[in-house]
Amino acid sequence: MNTNKNADTMKWLLRREFWEHKGSMFWAPLIVGAVLVVLLGCTITWGITQHGIPAHVTINGQTLDHARLDQVLPEETKLMVAKIATGMYLGASAPLFAILTGVVFFYCLGALYDERRDRSILFWKSLPVSDPMTVLSKAVTAMVIAPAITLVLAVAASLALLFIACLALSTQGLNLFASLLASSDLYLSPLRLAALLPVYVVWALPTVGWLLLVSSWAKSKPFLWAVGVPVVALVIIKWINAALENFSGQTLLAHYASDVVARILGGIVPGIWFTFQEHLPTGMRPTENGVDMSGLVSQSYMSLAGIDAWIGVAMGVAMLIGAVRMRRWRDEG
Repeated sequence: MNTNKNADTMKWLLRREFWEHKGSMFWAPLIVGAVLVVLLGCTITWGITQHGIPAHVTINGQTLDHARLDQVLPEETKLMVAKIATGMYLGASAPLFAILTGVVFFYCLGALYDERRDRSILFWKSLPVSDPMTVLSKAVTAMVIAPAITLVLAVAASLALLFIACLALSTQGLNLFASLLASSDLYLSPLRLAALLPVYVVWALPTVGWLLLVSSWAKSKPFLWAVGVPVVALVIIKWINAALENFSGQTLLAHYASDVVARILGGIVPGIWFTFQEHLPTGMRPTENGVDMSGLVSQSYMSLAGIDAWIGVAMGVAMLIGAVRMRRWRDEG
């Protein structure tokens, strides 16, 4: 009974977070995705229709005037083009994931700070909702809801661009629709992207925990506190490290300190785990038929085998607990 009540409360809190931040979490990526489709779609269409074919092509000694692409390209090349398109078409939505980083960063930074600043915290505290549930709902919104919305919009925008490109190519005699629809990568690529969400949660947790902690106690200018404290601490450690190295030859863990700061501030960047695992081979392998993206998911999950990922999780959980306590006792007077 209590479990069902908590589930209903969490559902209500998540809805509240979405509706209060619908502009940044939904409308912003939707508008950017629409602009991306229009601009890139027009560019691709104009480029293919105006410059997609040569005026004269010689095949086996025979010159073809104003040749169509289906006459110029061999069947193997057409299949390779379709393979590359289905394997990499989601790359067109990269700007939406860049926007996701900014959305999550500033959402977490203002999630608890804005409640105290506008005094709405007095209203929310009057409701039968615990501080842990409130903070957890904000963390789930940042690490799951916002990325999931961006993922859906990114897939929709990428499919729209792929359709526009194929439609433009069909005007030149190259029909790739059949090859694209028959390719498994067209359907597996969005699923692979969705499968990375748990990895994103693990690597984003330290950043989300830190930002919510700062948001819970900063009286003013939370951005300066959130960025300034780790950066200043890193500069001090590096300065002490350089001094020790010059005088005694000993060093502190300056490199590890840099990784900690990067996890605290950059964990919400999609794909950040590849930069922390240098021993990981790339998940994108060139092949004779394009680029094989099938290893991207397995390589991403391999990043969870290292202790660094779970140390970050422990830090993130500890900072979320700190945010809960600060929300409970913080009083702006």
